[in-house]
Amino acid sequence: MSVSLIVLAAGRGTRMNSDLPKVLHPLGAAPLLHHALQAGQSLDPAQIVVVAGYGAAMVEKAAQAYDASIEIVLQAEQLGTGHAVAQAAPLLASAAGNAIVLFGDTPFVRTETLHAMLDARARHAVVVLGFEAADPGRYGRLVVAGDHLERIVEYNDASDEERAITLCNSGVICAETSVLFDLVSKLGTANAAGEYYLTDIIALARERGLSAGVVKCDEAETLGVNTRAELAAAETAFQARMRAEALENGVTLADPATTYFALDTVIGRDSSIGPNVVFGPRVTVESGVEIKAFCHLEGCHISRGATVGPFARLRPGTELAEDVHVGNFVEIKNTVLAEGVKVGHLTYLGDAHVGEHTNIGAGTITCNYDGVNKHRTEIGPRAFIGSNTMLIAPVTVGRDAMTASGSVITDSVPAEALAIARTKQSNKAGLAVKLLDMFTRIKAERQKDRL
Repeated sequence: MSVSLIVLAAGRGTRMNSDLPKVLHPLGAAPLLHHALQAGQSLDPAQIVVVAGYGAAMVEKAAQAYDASIEIVLQAEQLGTGHAVAQAAPLLASAAGNAIVLFGDTPFVRTETLHAMLDARARHAVVVLGFEAADPGRYGRLVVAGDHLERIVEYNDASDEERAITLCNSGVICAETSVLFDLVSKLGTANAAGEYYLTDIIALARERGLSAGVVKCDEAETLGVNTRAELAAAETAFQARMRAEALENGVTLADPATTYFALDTVIGRDSSIGPNVVFGPRVTVESGVEIKAFCHLEGCHISRGATVGPFARLRPGTELAEDVHVGNFVEIKNTVLAEGVKVGHLTYLGDAHVGEHTNIGAGTITCNYDGVNKHRTEIGPRAFIGSNTMLIAPVTVGRDAMTASGSVITDSVPAEALAIARTKQSNKAGLAVKLLDMFTRIKAERQKDRL
């Protein structure tokens, strides 16, 4: 049976004290919204509708950056969760199968939990995700009788007896799509907040003789983010989960507590990650790679057998082929290094392609930016780039060519040629001592004048 997703992302999140919509605050180098979308997208949904409100244009851009097929609907007034879901009805009017309502600020709901909710739909018309709370606080309470959910009571509307219940509502709901919207259309505002509560559909369903049930999950899955402190706690929880998964999948972490992952980080087995390594978004590391200490990686792909670092920075568009070596204090951006390339230290390579088994000497820079446009550098296979070479792009260095150390290369270097582009050295006999004496005398005179 097909599935549609409705992701609620309209809130401003005033307690974040931010101009940024709450669902766009980053967790694991990705917006909170992307975490909810990732969990839901694993169900292979036929449609995804994101309900936006505050900062709708920004939310739409972020949602479609994740998946261009996502549809956006605007909740112009914040009149409650039931009202938010109702805004998706026109886009899903012809949708068959089930609909699942997720929250853009609740990042940890697992795919397995959502599958369990879909399975429970075989027994119940409406399924709610609940959890046993260590401290129920102001959560809505789930009132059950055996296997059946009777109603959901919001804290402000609950009696003392109902507030004693520890089974709480996560907000996530699954129902047949047409049933969901039919129930939502009957919601009223007779509650303490004067809002259209999505949770009231349970009582409406029971009045119609429809069965409602609860799927329980661990409380950690339901962690919502409403404040900066909760965002920090969520980041801690996210990193702990990613580190545990990496270790379980055969990745060595020298110091797990100082390794930081992004939502989409992929690392192959038998790779080794040193201390204080940060993975930004869109990083893929194949098996058998070594990332040494204090590296920062973003938007790059690293192939089997490569070594990176320590103190290296790989920026977006970087591709390292097999057995590439990138050493300390090297920065690479929008550049392909073919198999066996060695870039030992103190180098910047930007907008370049380097052929296989080429050696890049220390202090090499591809001068790719003229103040207006970026230009490319092409270096052929088995070339040798001498230390402190400036390659003024656009420029090409042919296969098996060499550049002399200290050269400023402004013209292309043919294959097998040696390029020397530096002024001729001139030695002035005795001038070093004379200059030193003169500088010493001037310094002494200046110090005397200050007295």
